[in-house]
Amino acid sequence: MSELINTPAAEPESALSGKIVFTLAAGAGLSVASIYYSQPMLSLMGQGMQATPAAIGMIPTLTQAGYALGILLLVPLGDRYDRRKIVLLKSILLAVALLFCSIEPAINGLLVASLVTGVAATMAQDIVPASAILAPASQRGKTVGTVMTGLLVGILLSRVISGFVAEYFGWRVMYQLAAVSVALIGLALWRVLPRFTPASRLNYSSLLLSMYHLWQRYPTLRRAAIAQGLLSLAFSAFWSTLAIMLNDTYHLGSAVAGAFGLAGAAGALAAPLAGAMADKTGPARVTQIGAALVMISFAAMFLLPLLPVQGQLALIVISAIGFDLGIQATLVAHQTLVYGLEPAARGRLNALLFTLVFIGMSAGAALGSLALEKGGWPAVILLATVASAASLIVRMLSRRLH
Repeated sequence: MSELINTPAAEPESALSGKIVFTLAAGAGLSVASIYYSQPMLSLMGQGMQATPAAIGMIPTLTQAGYALGILLLVPLGDRYDRRKIVLLKSILLAVALLFCSIEPAINGLLVASLVTGVAATMAQDIVPASAILAPASQRGKTVGTVMTGLLVGILLSRVISGFVAEYFGWRVMYQLAAVSVALIGLALWRVLPRFTPASRLNYSSLLLSMYHLWQRYPTLRRAAIAQGLLSLAFSAFWSTLAIMLNDTYHLGSAVAGAFGLAGAAGALAAPLAGAMADKTGPARVTQIGAALVMISFAAMFLLPLLPVQGQLALIVISAIGFDLGIQATLVAHQTLVYGLEPAARGRLNALLFTLVFIGMSAGAALGSLALEKGGWPAVILLATVASAASLIVRMLSRRLH
């Protein structure tokens, strides 16, 4: 397909084919999965490289930091340049970075490759708005929802797949498989996507400056981003340390750690439920309910010492379902709040929101690893509970201010 899509003036008239929608969904899922593959493998990676938990914990930290930087500095380029070319370039960079992760013998080199992986994985944030542009207005919600489902499936299954592959074939093989999958989906996207006419003529510095003005102009955006960032900190602190804790405490391998990711499948149910609830009670109310659910789910794990081993594992699974559900519901509600502020700037508003989300992810991975090393699993749970409680406070204050 080589025809130009005039963005946003031209309105597509016919529905996208199932092949194109599937390719977009697969591209979003495989690219975003790249930033989560490492989490169940951290224990094996630490053993293989003889690195401390704090050092190995820098892998997800830098990956998430790279993703945050990529969202802030690169995603706005989609308003200025052809998204098709951006997606291709990022897929090439991502495949190369993953390949380097698989062959790098030293921890410092792996950390650099992890940072680049995070930056390039933001191709997912180019694919989602591309799907909105390509779909006709009557099918836009359904199309974007399908692509977002692919993205969510990538997040959920990445830990399951990487845990299994690392356990039985080695963590380096997982990175190699990831590199191949990204290269293939990048080629497929290049073949099915049209060229995009830039929606803005602003130069790069003006695009970034406009984001600064948006941040200053809308307190609703600031509160949403801060609250979601705190929840992301708690989320990342848990998932970045779970594999190491399960190995040290319960002598469970990476395959089991990855299987815990299935508990996050409940989060997939939160999007339509949260959307329906937001329509009835307002998105602000949903953010409070979601943040409260996250806080309670983490706090429940303080009861672990009172239970037998099987009960402890069951409680961790139940808590994971609870906080994944709460975080996903809160994210949907926050997006509803933010997207309604200025429709013409939704891409940049989205970039600002998700920049704070992944700053929280990066901070959570770093602080979670430090907490685990200094105070054990109870310290990680304390960190996650305090962060989610702070998010709830932000949302409660927002309601009073409103």
